[in-house]
Amino acid sequence: MVDIAVQPMTDAHADRVLAIYQAGLDAGNASFEITAPTWAVFDAARLAAHRFVAVDSDGVVLGWIAVAPTSTRAVYAGVVEHSVYVDPAAQGRGIARLLLSALIASTEAAGIWTIQSGVFPENTASLTVHQRAGFRVIGVRERVGRHHDRWRDVVLLERRSPTIA
Repeated sequence: MVDIAVQPMTDAHADRVLAIYQAGLDAGNASFEITAPTWAVFDAARLAAHRFVAVDSDGVVLGWIAVAPTSTRAVYAGVVEHSVYVDPAAQGRGIARLLLSALIASTEAAGIWTIQSGVFPENTASLTVHQRAGFRVIGVRERVGRHHDRWRDVVLLERRSPTIA
């Protein structure tokens, strides 16, 4: 992993971030979404302080991670939902784990005590990397939504910070 660096996501990364997002959506097991949003929509929906990209030694974005608030209610200020995507050509190199580590450090430093996510059960690689990063399965939302003309389950995951009481 010497050739991979994690850095804050900026507008300069927009094209690659959205291309990687679309590749994940096209694979069919990443999200109920089928089309990546515009950069303006993506940017507005995610917290700027907790968005990162993994880049290779040439500065090419290989993956990204970002969070969105789960609620506007003050009581939930310490709870976020995250997404992590890795370029299909770069999968299996530990990039998602690096991004999760950066996100965990960033959110804990900001007083965020819970990171949650929903993952399709068929996305076993994502479930594994999340569990290795300290996420636990909360439950399964059965047949919660339709995706490509079929009902899909979603595994709910969360990571509670052990350092924020």
